[in-house]
Amino acid sequence: MSDRWNPGIAFAELTDVGMRRANNQDSMVSLPAKTEERYWTRGHLFVVADGMGAHAAGELASKIATDQIAMHYFRNTEEKPAEALRKAVAKANSEIHQRGQSNPEFHNMGTTACSLALVPEGALVGHVGDSRVYRLRKGNFEQLTFDHSLVWEMEASGHIDTSIWGKSIPKNVITRSLGPNPEVDIDIEGPFPLEPGDTFLLCSDGLTGLVEDAEIGALIDCLPEELATRVLVDLSNLRGGPDNTTVIIVRVKSSDTTGGGQPPRKKRDQSSNQLLPMLIGATILSVVATVVAAVIGYWGVMITTTMLTLICAGVTTFQLINNRSPEPEEPVIMGGKGPYRCYDATPNAELYQRLGATVQALKDASRQNNWMMEWKKVEKYQARGIQALEAKDAKGAIRCQAQAIIETMNQLREQNNRAANETAIER
Repeated sequence: MSDRWNPGIAFAELTDVGMRRANNQDSMVSLPAKTEERYWTRGHLFVVADGMGAHAAGELASKIATDQIAMHYFRNTEEKPAEALRKAVAKANSEIHQRGQSNPEFHNMGTTACSLALVPEGALVGHVGDSRVYRLRKGNFEQLTFDHSLVWEMEASGHIDTSIWGKSIPKNVITRSLGPNPEVDIDIEGPFPLEPGDTFLLCSDGLTGLVEDAEIGALIDCLPEELATRVLVDLSNLRGGPDNTTVIIVRVKSSDTTGGGQPPRKKRDQSSNQLLPMLIGATILSVVATVVAAVIGYWGVMITTTMLTLICAGVTTFQLINNRSPEPEEPVIMGGKGPYRCYDATPNAELYQRLGATVQALKDASRQNNWMMEWKKVEKYQARGIQALEAKDAKGAIRCQAQAIIETMNQLREQNNRAANETAIER
């Protein structure tokens, strides 16, 4: 691996069991390309899976999904990335199905899976279920995946107005997942062209079930990757955390990841181009020497120069063929119909207040239940946030509110630990 290779991205990942679950059935994998060659063949790969099933079956299903998708995607070097990604997800489905059929405890286990591959052609998305992939670009937060859920399927069919009846339809009923069936329909979206500054989010529904899309987009826009993953998970937990939450944020930093460079093979061709004039010159000199030797009757020299001419001509011809302009590649076929929804992620005072309401709700609960929680740091961050709003610095205000949310969650964890210790002592 070259020390000079710059993958052109920054990313952060975080998964959390939540506030009500005993185990984490989410899985994730982040595999940025570690070499230039790997980038040009398969790019960077990120996967999030949300498992379903009792007796740790969901946990196993999601782990199989992330492992199998990554393994098969990188192994398949013969096909274009989009088809390699589709087949990798299909193989993961087959493996989960076989494991479920072979063990009664794992029968019908399943998992959602959303995958993001950043390749020279752009961003590719492969997904099954209701885990999501988003893109943030210049204040627009776009959902690139279609939820395979009852609500989304009914809305797409046009048979029901979800604005009226949507609340009566269970949101957690999914219509597609990996594992229950031997075969599954896989959505492939993209490639979506990349620009420096593009930011992608992969997440399980533990996040999107509790945090609004516009809130998510604004927090990602205002915060560095590590801090954004932390505050999104903490915000979900402060709002009840009934499910596991997994978040991967990937930000495109430079044009190296937007198809602006050249494949390594083309770079190596430059040395061949420099050698070609020398070979042509040597061929011409050999021809001249052969003619001169024939005129003056130096037959031994003529035989030698003739052989040299043939060798130089052969090598020159090979280089000319090798360096000719490559045949134009087949056009990349766009997959899917995404993005499916778009939200304004511009930070503003309303968003600041909405995030602050979550902190205030925990403050109220703390007072009502006489919890021993320290609020000085939280109030300090929020005071700075108000100052930032007054200075028309909405991003700065959101950053302060994010710090307040993280500190609030820290306080809640300490309170829960104290309560657990007290319960253990009483027993």
